[in-house]
Amino acid sequence: MIRQGHIFIASPLRFGVRVELERTLASMTSSPGQAEPENWLVPFGRLKRIHVARFVVLDDPSLRDRIALAESLPVTEPVRLAFIADYDGGDAEFLEALAVVAGPGLRKIFGFCIDFEPRTDLIAWMRAHRCRTAANYINWRGRGTRQIAEEAALHRALRAARLAHRTEDPETLWPILAQAGQAVPLTPLQKMPLLHRLGDIAHFLLLPVLALVLLPLIVLGLLPFVLLLRRREKTDPVLAPVPDRERNRMLSAQEDHDITNQYSAIGSLKPGRFRRWLAVVILWVIGWGARHIYRKGRLARVNTIHFASWTFLDDRRRVYFASNYDGSREAYNDDFINKVAFGLNLSFSNGLGYPRTDWLIRGGARREEDFKRYLFHHQIPTQVWFKAFPGLSNYDMARNARIRAGFEARPRGRALRRWIAEI
Repeated sequence: MIRQGHIFIASPLRFGVRVELERTLASMTSSPGQAEPENWLVPFGRLKRIHVARFVVLDDPSLRDRIALAESLPVTEPVRLAFIADYDGGDAEFLEALAVVAGPGLRKIFGFCIDFEPRTDLIAWMRAHRCRTAANYINWRGRGTRQIAEEAALHRALRAARLAHRTEDPETLWPILAQAGQAVPLTPLQKMPLLHRLGDIAHFLLLPVLALVLLPLIVLGLLPFVLLLRRREKTDPVLAPVPDRERNRMLSAQEDHDITNQYSAIGSLKPGRFRRWLAVVILWVIGWGARHIYRKGRLARVNTIHFASWTFLDDRRRVYFASNYDGSREAYNDDFINKVAFGLNLSFSNGLGYPRTDWLIRGGARREEDFKRYLFHHQIPTQVWFKAFPGLSNYDMARNARIRAGFEARPRGRALRRWIAEI
């Protein structure tokens, strides 16, 4: 099983460089927001271990909400440039490979940040500006870029052979397909190293052990928690402004260039320690669940997300959310509202202005119009976004994995018929 990593690097911008930075980032794209794999600054296509990556300017359009809704929060926060990537392998080897392939380009881009100088040690700077992600979701843990590429090639070869030999007899078709498949090199799937397995087991046990140890405190604190939560839920202000058409056109211009889209959103947490630490605990539990429960193709009942992450900023006053998903933005939102509204409420209800919830999981996203307006209010453009496998959805990757497993198992009878139907 391939080890996978996630990195979030961010630093405030120098004064007055925003226009030049966005012009530079735009030079990396072939269409709005869509990275050219062999672009002149960061040729993502040469980094075979990357699944998805993005450069995004973290300029929060919702900061003005603090003036009306949360006077205890500062009305300004720094505008940052962020680089975010999901990849195979360890962090150190990824940063080294990134510096080798794109060192000069990264220096040019990060040179717009306040503390990056011409002689700055690039790798040390990236490590120093890494932000720890509060929760990270991977659609299928351990499915690496090499596996995806090889299984897609296998599917193409088998499909071409099947279309070229239109026979209804599976037993006659199998030798033809087997010959076509043998021409595609398949790297043996790796098993998770023992040390990583032990680490996973230890991390899995952490939540139940903590819950057991803290059970007396949880029981004692449950009533005060519920009373405080309900008081906040009944009085927290809601803000769901009507979407601006021009801004919607700008965001829409970056979408639907492929079967998969990107999503970036940023916003403030509701003021006070209660909401802040509630968000910390909830996102930690979401990260735990993504690592141990939702690791094979689905986040609850939603199977369209490739990667997603939540990251705290500014001493946990704000949260940035990044997602990579199949389908349109509208379908993505509807999928969550209809299937896992409670999960949306857990994830985002501590955000300033979020539609009113009841008992933390009811209401909220179920107030569909307010919820969609709230999401749009916090969405920001992603200046550069890269996906290693354009045209491949999560469904395609899962199907290709099943085809590979069937091919290697050499099915017979009904199993052979079912396998051929997948091709």
